[in-house]
Amino acid sequence: MYLKHKRSGNLVEILDIKAVADPCKPQVAGRYHAGEELQDPEYFSKSELIFPSGEVLPVCWTNPDYKSGH
Repeated sequence: MYLKHKRSGNLVEILDIKAVADPCKPQVAGRYHAGEELQDPEYFSKSELIFPSGEVLPVCWTNPDYKSGH
């Protein structure tokens, strides 16, 4: 799965798909998909990531208290 880093606009290959959908994990492991060489993995805050189309991540992926509306 690829998401886009908001600030840089670069694609990020997500290395742990389950962590993206887990609202209790504020960060996910990934690596930039840029250049010719494979980039080193790093952690990205979910708040810095969006879908390549520009849509934000679903609230149920980012807020563990999403059902209460807070």
